[in-house]
Amino acid sequence: MHAWPLPRNRVITVRPSYPAIPPYNPHMDIAALIAQYGYAMVFLGTLFEGESVLLLAGYAAHLGYLDFVVLTGVAGLGALTGDQFFFWLGRRHGTILLRRRSALHGKVQRALDLIQKHPAGIILAMRFMWGLRIALPVAVGLSKVNRWHFFWLNLASAALWAPLVGGTGYLFGALLSRHLAVLHRVEHWVMLGLVATLLILRGYLHSRHIRS
Repeated sequence: MHAWPLPRNRVITVRPSYPAIPPYNPHMDIAALIAQYGYAMVFLGTLFEGESVLLLAGYAAHLGYLDFVVLTGVAGLGALTGDQFFFWLGRRHGTILLRRRSALHGKVQRALDLIQKHPAGIILAMRFMWGLRIALPVAVGLSKVNRWHFFWLNLASAALWAPLVGGTGYLFGALLSRHLAVLHRVEHWVMLGLVATLLILRGYLHSRHIRS
């Protein structure tokens, strides 16, 4: 076959091919953020009053963003660490702390009254007592409860609390999935709505405790 020669003054340009840019998907962004920072946020949240964070994390575990076993382990460790810190704070600096934080004085006194009556039961249940979550370990530090006795009871309380609260969030997600066929399309909006609702509820309860 005879190949026709190309004209000498003709320039052939090759346009580079670019991969197609996928459309923006907020669902994937939220999933990536939860998968990357979810456990760290759960640990930081459970250092204090972490029910809200753990409920949302349990819901995220149902959606497949987090592993439920790892989640409960991280939440239990965060709760244990936070309460041990507040116990140490009460034992070493409790008097100074109450002198500087007058708003905490009444709660700690109420917690001390409870601990003197039922020390073991109150320590086991303190994670479920809203409004006294920080005051109770501080009060235990001010009491005569042995530090190792507190540690083992605190460990048992954390081991019970983490799967119970996280499981509640997980079951909530399962119920939503059963009754909402379009949940997979709006699940990121459901999660944002839950965050807003829990923040408003916690702010309302906190303001009530301050007024009381």
